[in-house]
Amino acid sequence: MPYITENYDVCVVGAGHAGCEAALACARLGLDTIVFTVSVESIALMPCNPNIGGSSKGHLVREIDALGGQMGINIDKTFIQSKMLNVSKGPAVHSLRAQADKAEYSRLMRRTLENTENLTIRQAEVTELIVEDGKINGVKTFSGAFYQCKAVVLCTGTYLKSRCLYGDVVNDTGPNGLQSANYLSESLKKNGIELFRFKTGTPARIDKRSIDFSKMVEQKGDEIVVPFSFSTNPEDVQIDQISCWLTYTNTNTHEIIKENLDRSPLYSGKIEGTGPRYCPSIEDKVVRFSDKERHQVFIEPEGFYTNEMYVGGMSSSLPEDVQYKMYRSVEGLEHVKIVRNAYAIEYDCINPRQLYPTLEFKKIKGLFSGGQFNGSSGYEEAAAQGLVAGINASMYILGKEPLILDRAEAYIGVLIDDLVTKDNREPYRMMTSRAEYRLLLRQDNADLRLSKKGYEIGLISRERYEWVLKKEVLIEKEVERIEQVTIGANTKVQNLLEEHGSSPLKTGTTLAELIRRPELCYEDLAALDMDRPELPYDVIEQVNIHVKYDGYIKRQLKQVKEFKKLENKKLPENFDYEQVKSLRIEAKQKLNLYQPVNIGQASRISGVSPADISVLLVYFGSK
Repeated sequence: MPYITENYDVCVVGAGHAGCEAALACARLGLDTIVFTVSVESIALMPCNPNIGGSSKGHLVREIDALGGQMGINIDKTFIQSKMLNVSKGPAVHSLRAQADKAEYSRLMRRTLENTENLTIRQAEVTELIVEDGKINGVKTFSGAFYQCKAVVLCTGTYLKSRCLYGDVVNDTGPNGLQSANYLSESLKKNGIELFRFKTGTPARIDKRSIDFSKMVEQKGDEIVVPFSFSTNPEDVQIDQISCWLTYTNTNTHEIIKENLDRSPLYSGKIEGTGPRYCPSIEDKVVRFSDKERHQVFIEPEGFYTNEMYVGGMSSSLPEDVQYKMYRSVEGLEHVKIVRNAYAIEYDCINPRQLYPTLEFKKIKGLFSGGQFNGSSGYEEAAAQGLVAGINASMYILGKEPLILDRAEAYIGVLIDDLVTKDNREPYRMMTSRAEYRLLLRQDNADLRLSKKGYEIGLISRERYEWVLKKEVLIEKEVERIEQVTIGANTKVQNLLEEHGSSPLKTGTTLAELIRRPELCYEDLAALDMDRPELPYDVIEQVNIHVKYDGYIKRQLKQVKEFKKLENKKLPENFDYEQVKSLRIEAKQKLNLYQPVNIGQASRISGVSPADISVLLVYFGSK
């Protein structure tokens, strides 16, 4: 018989990036929280790429920070190189990415958890959910111990029935050779939860001393580092950075791979799980993009105090002997020594359509989930979901309104909405192209968009929120001012315009109109603005964007207004859509399956047409 060890408000299962954010959110909101991990050494582990952020993922980290999460703060203290990506494009797609000291990132997050009030870390494998009358009552561990609680957040990552493969070698382990979790899957199935089998992979780690960097292109970090967290002092992140390196595969590399495809578990049938489309293995790249003569390979350091280097772009599950041949065919890696083999990992995860937008399971009250367990990929996607799941588990216990972010408010809203409304048959990856309102959802304004919610929830301090309010006022006043500043067509003005390759003025104009020219910005025109106030850099950045993209921003705000109309039309819970006779059969089936919470969500379900939405509007409008 199980015995009650202790009572907790919340049990978080898993201490990866999702579990850390979930546990911290619950504990910081005053709830007695326990987080379970198969190994304390695996807290906030980075088993794959050694970086945080990147295209669209940088947006997620900034949003996590604006809501009161930890990822941005942690990477600001443990990065070894930082870059703002896509700076040659518009601000909507600017994304921050930082290379991490992997060991220090994990250590610092562990210290943060250990020193957070109301939070207990427990090394134990959770094997069973205890559900009574459709409501969670606790969890049972491998030892037989029963932990009673009011809510559970599942953040199992890639550990459920996981196995690692390369060639004919199959290890029933989690990432990095850690223990897999082999029992919880059966408990989930018994409770009516549908599982998928997904897979992902990682490249080899190689010895820095065996690399010829003279044959590669050095990739340096930004001269001026921009922090991830809005609470980080920018002066604190101006450090001496470590370089990354760029090289390429070649036709010889591709021939080695093609000759050995039959030995890859991807092609031999040994791998059952579905892999990520947007992060393919090198085998997949060579097969799918057979016209390409080469592919980029990034050699990235794993930390300040290690010689291990990550071979970005060459994830693989080929046999060990083929891995040596393949890597050594790459320029600069001719004599490379492998520290850890590349491998594929497959694992159990859920079909996320079983979740509400709160990330609570529809069938089991008080059971929430986040991260790769929800069928997504990536540290940032995981952390974002973990934070939302932790917040909503807390709101559930405290009897408060849940946090639901929509597609016009945050990339996190896009991420969760895509997971719960779309038929995801492969690991989901966030991309800027998935966000319809990306000009409004920039990484630079995440604090302006979400800090109010973080403050109202209780994860953002009053002092931090008051600065955001002040920042809003400063931006608004300065935008209003420069719309009124007139600039004459005098010699000084014409000379400055010529310096910046801008056409001369034929008549007077406003400062705002000059800023709207593609080749000019707010900073360039400082010499023409005698009354310009002293403003912080982040305020100047917002002023420049607001003025330069004013017309586009207004157009998107108009689109959002229409979008909100459908999002505000709520649909009943557990409704039988067979009652709506005018709906098509497929629409009835899909609506009954997904049980959307509003008309907007219903409109994004595959198989529900605009005509079906019109039927729903009429039907529920008449109720």
